[in-house]
Amino acid sequence: MHTILAHPLVKHRVTLMRDENTKPKQFRELVNEITEFLAIESLKDLRTREVRVKTPVAEATGVKVEDSIVIVPILRAGMGMLGAMLRVLPYAKVGVLGMQRDESTAEPVPYYAKVPPAKNDDLAIVIDPMLATGGSACDAFAQLKKLGYRRIVFLNLIAAPEGIDRVEREHPDVPVFTAAKDDGLNEKFYIVPGLGDAGDRIFGTL
Repeated sequence: MHTILAHPLVKHRVTLMRDENTKPKQFRELVNEITEFLAIESLKDLRTREVRVKTPVAEATGVKVEDSIVIVPILRAGMGMLGAMLRVLPYAKVGVLGMQRDESTAEPVPYYAKVPPAKNDDLAIVIDPMLATGGSACDAFAQLKKLGYRRIVFLNLIAAPEGIDRVEREHPDVPVFTAAKDDGLNEKFYIVPGLGDAGDRIFGTL
């Protein structure tokens, strides 16, 4: 299952993010703003429990979030989304997965993993700006499932149909939330029209 955010404020930010003239500072700000929209949309079904609180006027019924959450950025570009996620979920734990793209095959080459094993049916939220071939995402989900995670959500900024199809084929239990679904991949496996290399644009390493 995949969800594409249709909000005009998201579309506006995606347009600015795509622009090749957008500088790293503004690009990082846009990534964070879009990530917050994605987080809020994807977390509508968080587990909660009812509580009573006393206001200055009377008692009221409210809820507290019960879910234990682990945010998992895929290095390095996923780190650009982490700040926004921690603003929305300040008490979440953070694990990281490092993957290097093999430029000849576009397949991921894992090189680092530091993720706590799942406890109490934790929710893992994987973040990575681009969903191109789907290789890195599917590898991340497989690693998390080996650690005991049964509930995984994936947030990304720009997705190619090829990547979405692969995730739905290999991990149909993982919902995908994206800000834009693009036309497809070119011969170098880059998303078209895309926004270039998200990591380079976030970190200014063009």
